[in-house]
Amino acid sequence: MNPDERDESRIREEEDAAAEQAGKIGGQGGAENVEDEAERPVAEAGGGEAEGFEEAEKQLIENTGELGSPDPSEHAGAPEAERSDAEYGEADHVEASEVKDDDAGS
Repeated sequence: MNPDERDESRIREEEDAAAEQAGKIGGQGGAENVEDEAERPVAEAGGGEAEGFEEAEKQLIENTGELGSPDPSEHAGAPEAERSDAEYGEADHVEASEVKDDDAGS
């Protein structure tokens, strides 16, 4: 095998490896187990289940694993009372500064 043929062989190997790696970008599309090719677009789009939300949520849970995140309720403050014992007064009545009859402009 001459040097040019070795280079071409090496280039093909690198291209194949790059193509395989690029094919794994983005993870699984959800349509790997589809038997009927006519159903593939539906499966890739989430299968009609709330625009794929359930499938995306399932994959998110699978991909994150057990992270042991804290319970957010531990950081919550004390709940507010239903009613307060405060006494409320009437609002101030301030006359508007708007001029009702503008004789200067007529």
